[in-house]
Amino acid sequence: MDARAIIGWNLRRLRVAQGLSQERLALAAGIDRAYVGRVERGSENVTIATLEAMAWALAVPVGHLLAEPEPHAMPPAPLKAGRKPAR
Repeated sequence: MDARAIIGWNLRRLRVAQGLSQERLALAAGIDRAYVGRVERGSENVTIATLEAMAWALAVPVGHLLAEPEPHAMPPAPLKAGRKPAR
């Protein structure tokens, strides 16, 4: 797995685990939502500053975005479609 795919894998895994949409993550990190999608698909070369912003928004160390997944790990599942219920 190349570095862009690893970052995308981890970004999606962490984002979904926290119940964040791509839009909410992008807003918290100060980046474009479409950019988050491209990073998750592994089609963007991410700068260190952007990695740091996404890690900050997810409240995890930057290293969590760079950790290689286990060899037989299942791909991260998507969030459920639709809006969250009002609080």
